Order: sequence, then C-alpha cells, then structure tokens
Amino acid sequence: VQLQASGGGLVPAGGSLRLSCAVSKDIDMKNYGMGWFRQAPGKEREFVAQISRTGGTTSYSDSVKGRFSIARDNAKNTMYLQMINLKPDDTAAYLCAQKGVRSGLLPGTRVSDYAYWGQGTQVTVSS
Repeated sequence: VQLQASGGGLVPAGGSLRLSCAVSKDIDMKNYGMGWFRQAPGKEREFVAQISRTGGTTSYSDSVKGRFSIARDNAKNTMYLQMINLKPDDTAAYLCAQKGVRSGLLPGTRVSDYAYWGQGTQVTVSS
C-alpha cells in the first residue's frame, strides 16, 4: 500500500489549502478508515482528522474543528483535507494514514492506530 499526499504550500494567515492523499490501487480503499496527522519540527506527530470507511462519520482535533474538513472519494482512491482560515500554528508537515485492518466506525486518533503512512506535504502559514 502506498499513500501520496500533495497540495501543501505557503499561504498567508487566513488563507486556504486543499490537501489530497492518493492511495495505491492494490487495495480497496473503501474497506479502511483513514486520517490526517501533522508534525511540526521538534514536536510530536499529532492527530488532525479522521474519517470512516464510507465517509459518513468524521472527527477533528479541537484545534482545527470548524476550519478543516476531511472527505474521501473511494471511487478515486483519494482522501482530502480542506483547510480554511489557516493560522501560523497550522504550519507543519501533513501526513495521511490508513488503518491496516477493517475498523469500526472511526479508525482512531493515535499514531499507533494506523498501519500505512504517506510521506507528508508541507504546509507553511505566514503571519
């Protein structure tokens, strides 16, 4: 399984970005919950958002709730993260992840809940 995140960039505070995560077609993406995490230099990887297998259930960290929106298109084997009203504190490498087994409603908020990771795409928000 390979995950490829893209869509990062440099934006001013208050700006928007849409990240994508393409999943290799050797697996059927609709069987697995997925999530987004981020990691800033010198900090631990932190949970951002997660989405159920069908996309019908989502959850967010308190720091991004109301500003970020996670979605998935299983027909395209792609997951998205729409980010609006970006803040300098959102600056980080954003990584997409996929659970390794069929999960319940949501895959989880811990790094250890996920088996497969993309390489990350850098988001930099200037003040």
